[in-house]
Amino acid sequence: MPLYWRIPPEPSPAPLNQPVTPLPGSPSPVTCTQATPPVSRQYYQSLFSMSLYPNIPDAPEPSSSPLSQTITTPPGSSLPVTCARATPPATSIPTPIVKTSRDYVPLCGERCKVETNKKICRRMCMKCCDRCKCVPPGHCGTNMDKCGKCYIDMEDHDHKSQALTLPKTQPDPAHPFLLQNRKKRAQKSSDSTAKAKSNNEMGGRAAEESSRSRKVVNLSVRRKRLKTKEKWLVVVGVALHAVYMLSIFDIYFKSPIVHGMDLVSPRFAAPAKRLVLLVADGLRADKFFESDAAGKFRAPFLRSVIKERGRWGVSHARPPTESRPGHVAIIAGFYEDPSAVTKGWKANPVEFDSVFNRSRHTFSYGSPDIVPIFCAQLPHATWNSYSPDFEDFATDASFLDEWSFDQFQGLMNRSKEDPKLKELLLQDNLVVFLHLLGCDSNGHAHRPFSSIYLNNVAVVDSIAERVYNLLEDYYRDNRTAYIFTADHGMHDKGSHGDGHPTNTDTPLVVWGAGVKHPKPISSSSHGDGHSDCGTRFVDDHMHDTPTPKEWGLHGIERVDVNQADITPLMSTLLGLPGPVNSVGSLPLDYVDMNKTDEVEAVLANTKQVLNQFVRKSHTKEATSLFFKPFKPLAHYSSLLDQIEDQISNGDYEAARKLSENLRDLALQGLHYFQTYDWLMLMTVIILGYIGWMTYIVLHVLQSYTSLAGDILIKEQADHQTDNTRKVQLSGCLFLGLLSMILFIEQSPPLYHAYTTMTVFLWTQISSEYRFIKALWRQLSGRKINYFTKVLAACAVAVFILEYLVNSFTERKLYTWCFLTVGAIAFIYLFKSIPWRSGIPFFVCGACWFLSVFTLMPAEIPDNNNLVIWSGVMIIMVGAAGRFLDQHTEGNKFWLSICNSDVKKPKFPMLFQLQALLVGLSSVMVSISTSHRTQNQELHVWHQFINWSIAGPSMVLPLFSANGLLSRLTSIFLGFAPTFLLLSIGYEAVFYSAFALVLMAWILFENTLIYSSKVKRLSSSFNNMEDNSLVDGRYLQLSDVRIPLTFLVLFNIAFFGTGNFASIASFEISSVYRFITVFSPFLMAALLIFKLFIPFLLVICVFSAITKLNRLPRLGCYFLVILFSDVMTMHFFFLVQNTGSWMEIGNSISHFGIVSAQVVFVLLLFALTNVYTKDIHIGSVEGSSRKAM
Repeated sequence: MPLYWRIPPEPSPAPLNQPVTPLPGSPSPVTCTQATPPVSRQYYQSLFSMSLYPNIPDAPEPSSSPLSQTITTPPGSSLPVTCARATPPATSIPTPIVKTSRDYVPLCGERCKVETNKKICRRMCMKCCDRCKCVPPGHCGTNMDKCGKCYIDMEDHDHKSQALTLPKTQPDPAHPFLLQNRKKRAQKSSDSTAKAKSNNEMGGRAAEESSRSRKVVNLSVRRKRLKTKEKWLVVVGVALHAVYMLSIFDIYFKSPIVHGMDLVSPRFAAPAKRLVLLVADGLRADKFFESDAAGKFRAPFLRSVIKERGRWGVSHARPPTESRPGHVAIIAGFYEDPSAVTKGWKANPVEFDSVFNRSRHTFSYGSPDIVPIFCAQLPHATWNSYSPDFEDFATDASFLDEWSFDQFQGLMNRSKEDPKLKELLLQDNLVVFLHLLGCDSNGHAHRPFSSIYLNNVAVVDSIAERVYNLLEDYYRDNRTAYIFTADHGMHDKGSHGDGHPTNTDTPLVVWGAGVKHPKPISSSSHGDGHSDCGTRFVDDHMHDTPTPKEWGLHGIERVDVNQADITPLMSTLLGLPGPVNSVGSLPLDYVDMNKTDEVEAVLANTKQVLNQFVRKSHTKEATSLFFKPFKPLAHYSSLLDQIEDQISNGDYEAARKLSENLRDLALQGLHYFQTYDWLMLMTVIILGYIGWMTYIVLHVLQSYTSLAGDILIKEQADHQTDNTRKVQLSGCLFLGLLSMILFIEQSPPLYHAYTTMTVFLWTQISSEYRFIKALWRQLSGRKINYFTKVLAACAVAVFILEYLVNSFTERKLYTWCFLTVGAIAFIYLFKSIPWRSGIPFFVCGACWFLSVFTLMPAEIPDNNNLVIWSGVMIIMVGAAGRFLDQHTEGNKFWLSICNSDVKKPKFPMLFQLQALLVGLSSVMVSISTSHRTQNQELHVWHQFINWSIAGPSMVLPLFSANGLLSRLTSIFLGFAPTFLLLSIGYEAVFYSAFALVLMAWILFENTLIYSSKVKRLSSSFNNMEDNSLVDGRYLQLSDVRIPLTFLVLFNIAFFGTGNFASIASFEISSVYRFITVFSPFLMAALLIFKLFIPFLLVICVFSAITKLNRLPRLGCYFLVILFSDVMTMHFFFLVQNTGSWMEIGNSISHFGIVSAQVVFVLLLFALTNVYTKDIHIGSVEGSSRKAM
């Protein structure tokens, strides 16, 4: 161990060497050297503190070893002399040969094995050794001279020696190479200190400028990272909403049809040899059963059947009450396949079984929209349909029913001359299907109360009588069964599709072979005339609804059925296996069979439904790792055995009841497996939406609020990268596990997409756990009042969002909304503005004026004069805005929004030009409408003028002054001509009323800024100039009002003049002023652009208000998306797969439109930025700022 002494505090300018006598017993000589003064104690302290050897003693006490001694200081010297014994020569340690990374990687591992932080040591060692191609032997910090000058002189980016930047290991502090390095660093330090002392003032300024420049550079880098992150966030948002939008089709619109089931052969004799199915399309039950004004019944033949030789009732259809779903329910036994939504409800998405498939031969005649669905691919079918041109609503469509009967009558007549046809007609298991479309066509064209529709009821009754007589005369064996019914009813307005009783209640009359005769009932036993009271049907109408007295059938038992129950009824009458996809229940009250055959028929119906359940159960079990069976049917086979035993023992009643119970359980089991994946999918989707909203909140808090200050940044900076990688690795492993499970279960690809998006979002949230912990620690120190304000703000936000959700189906809610807002704003502004002002009255009046429009009909009636006078109103509103902009210079209240002196318009007469274009558009509305009403052709130059007005007018706002009020007024006037030329009624007035409300919003925000309360809050304006990532001020809790107000106005921009149903209604006069030749794409584009204009106004004002409040617009945009997704989650649960097509379509539209707002609003932001990017906001101090 080398000998060293303490360095004295007072150095001497001259060194002195002198020999001394060796100590007794010492084998080596001793050399004494006088201390050298240039290196100070502070240098060594700084040197050791900068290195990774802080444990090296600063001034160790002199050794008490006999090998040390004190000598006399030479004359004339004030410095003591330090003596040290010469170190014996060390044993040479060989240096390993290093050529490639394969050589130095294990050597660095060996060199760092005793270090506490081996990872850092190995990284530094490999970096140095790779450059010098040498690894020193021994442990870290020793033998560095073995690698020469390259290793010792190496410096990192902080100008620290790599040889010293090592883990905390005690090296030899007196090593010559370390001492040499310390001398070099001491020399550099002394030079820099001297230079700093000589240029103290200049150096201080330079240091301050350097620090400021580094802050600017750092802020610029952070802003670039923020922009990159937000671009990535928008991309993720678009992808997430696109993927999750498809989830409703996997959840709600999955086909219930399965294949691979075995047929159930009946074990009873067929009651009938042939069956005739007569379907009167669009025939209402009440119009069929009731009498006319003269007291005569419209269907005398079928009424006689009800009273003398058949059974009757009401067949309850399930919405959508349309022709194709109704016929599928009657003939195939299942209701509308919800997956048909993907094909526009025009065709069945998958193949299905039907009674026609099971028959020996089917004869079918009728509409080209219905007959081919069941017979086009059927080899044992004879069918024909009339031309679609026959369906003319301008004529009496009853001739279509006559056409169907004539086709069948011709077939029967030809059989007398055609032996093969006659042989075919004499076979068993024949089905005759006549589709009678007359009632449906006449109902649409003339309404169900018209004489044409009511006469058509008599026509179908006559056809039923003629068919009956024709077949009875032909066969003469009484082995023909007849069923008369309808696929749906008809609303009083001449439409159908929804669940109204006039659409769901259809007549059912059954007679012939195998059918029971009428059963008289007494008023005391069944006053309502029903055979089974209390049963709920698919249309949610109670079975025990009293039979109207106008029907005159109180004395005869009425048997109501579900529409799908007609399928097993037909199969039972013909003795055929039921269609494998049928979910109908056999109505025994219609079938005339003995007890044994009745039980066998019910059991066959039960087994057919049970086979579907078993198939779905086995399919799901084969692909599920964690299969959950339907417990009530876990032992269904034992129930079947029990039924067979009861039949064998003659206990038919018990066997029938048990069979019916088993059938009901099988239907419940089918629903169970139809919705088997709902819980998993809904959980994944909801977790995804919650994760997305949580990540948006974290991003807003980090980037746009004061919560992400220096404290939080420091707390999350330590080891953030390593921990983030661990979290991301854990997320990847978890996602891989879930993907493996989904792959084993043979899940669809979209299931993987849903899971990937959800896990990805929550992984990103988990990566911010340090920020979340720091945020929680900071918020936990707040007072209870702060949390009360936060909870109150959340409650108000949720209330407003739920209010908006309900407004999608009820427009009148906006009327109450603006009436209430107008009154509250009036009271608040009246108290906030210290001087007398008309602003409170203006804001209240504008809100109340707008509230009127949601009380008007969604289908806008034509009113040409109203459109013309709306042009005058628009000019007056624009003139008022220009007057305020030019005559409020002395009032400090208006300086923020009326600073016309910032930038003069390029065209001084711009306002007059825009007003002229609005006036011309009103004149052209009058001219174009007069030509159309007089059936005159619109001239080409009329269209040219309209296009010339609409196009340039939207460009003129770019040349207006860049004050807030002047630019917004110009934008309002710029879009007005186009909107007027596309208007047909009161929506033209709505344009002005809506602009007044937007102006009221600006005045309200300006009042808040001017008031003393906001001035106290505006201290956040000043402390952000150097530290904020964005221009402006931090978001505060009170700023939530801005995105919420935006959402309300964004929705009223659409619902103020219509709803989703009104979009589908096309009015040619809306686009007649621009185009007269039918062009669907151009017409649709014009109508959509008309809808976009109010949206553009809202977003322009929203951008201006964010600049007025000096708020980051993107931060407010993310809050808008956050609130929109709260509505999206609600609409996700409101999607329905039952009901009318309009109801189903509207539920999908609501969910899709709100989901698409993340893209829709962003695109409108980008479009309106062209108009609003130059707006300048004036300040009370007289300065103006250009918003970002």
